[in-house]
Amino acid sequence: MDEDREISTAKEKMNRGVSAEEKKRIAQDIASQITAAAKADISGGSHAGHGHSHPMGGLVHSHGDEGHGHSRDDEGRDGDEPDGEGEVSEEEAYAEMVEKFVRAGDVCKKGRVKARELAKPGVKFLDLAEGLEKFLKEQDAGCALAFPVNLGANNNAAHYTPTADDTTVVGEGDVLKIDFGMHCDGFIVDNSITVDFGGGHGKLLEAADQALQDALSAVRPGVDSKEVGRVIEEAIAKRGFRPIENLCGHAISHFDLHAGVEIPNVARNGGHIFEEGEVFAIEPFATDGDGRVREDGTHTEIYSLVQAKPVRLQASRQLLSIIASDYATLPFAKRWLQEFPSLNLALNDLTKQGMLHSYSLLRERQGALVSQAETTVIVEADGVKVLVE
Repeated sequence: MDEDREISTAKEKMNRGVSAEEKKRIAQDIASQITAAAKADISGGSHAGHGHSHPMGGLVHSHGDEGHGHSRDDEGRDGDEPDGEGEVSEEEAYAEMVEKFVRAGDVCKKGRVKARELAKPGVKFLDLAEGLEKFLKEQDAGCALAFPVNLGANNNAAHYTPTADDTTVVGEGDVLKIDFGMHCDGFIVDNSITVDFGGGHGKLLEAADQALQDALSAVRPGVDSKEVGRVIEEAIAKRGFRPIENLCGHAISHFDLHAGVEIPNVARNGGHIFEEGEVFAIEPFATDGDGRVREDGTHTEIYSLVQAKPVRLQASRQLLSIIASDYATLPFAKRWLQEFPSLNLALNDLTKQGMLHSYSLLRERQGALVSQAETTVIVEADGVKVLVE
């Protein structure tokens, strides 16, 4: 089996009903496979630029070194431990997973308060994003950014993070969505808030907020995700707006922000039956526009690693190794790598070869406004555990 297929198979296995401890081991395998593939044709020595301090630096190392620094036999047992020792029960593994989600959620709660402090008319988007990212990283040494801070003004719905030379400022009348996330050992919490600086769009914000609350009340084991889409659409339509039908909530898995299953924002599609222990980000979007977003190719600043394979261009090999080591498969911002020489050349090469996925800006029609409300939940026996409120 080649390296690309091994990585794909590991990801597929992570999205089945395996234990939290097994998911942790698989995530480490993915990271090591990606790193090995990226470094396959690099002969010895350090790679250029890897001495820089990146905002998510140490991501792979932080979980890879946690009790797994020694050899394992073919059945996955630790080579220097007697059989039966050091085993973790399903209940203990689940409790550990929940504790890490809660830690990441607690940082996001603090981040919501800080975001409102930092976001003021006249403030540069770059200062807001970097200030919030810096604050988030300082809150818990065991947590890290899950993706760059996204700032969606007015009709910009998703995937806008400022560039390194961005001069955009928060406008006096902006409706600004601030979307950010944290993870603790790969257990990710995704959330967002919307701020109405002009004060005239309270109903639009209320539509997304109430849709989220209604969705949280609807999710429980045995419920079809289509029902959640129905209550979201109903709450937004009742207030005179449209849900954005081609943006969805999403399942979250270990080191996987978008783990396949989607929660629709309209009473269509669906088909997933919720089960206890699943983790989802629920994120209704309300708009006075068409109810659909479109890709805008004028702004692409966010990327993530999707596969690794041998690379001919030296700069691309070096950048791939840094990405694999520092960010694994989580999204990162181009501005985080500004010190890397030949950055544009290497990014374009890796994207063209299908190793990086680029996230285009998603926008409603010109002149429309969009609000967003989002949190992450763990499905429990009688409802959900809300990780950010």
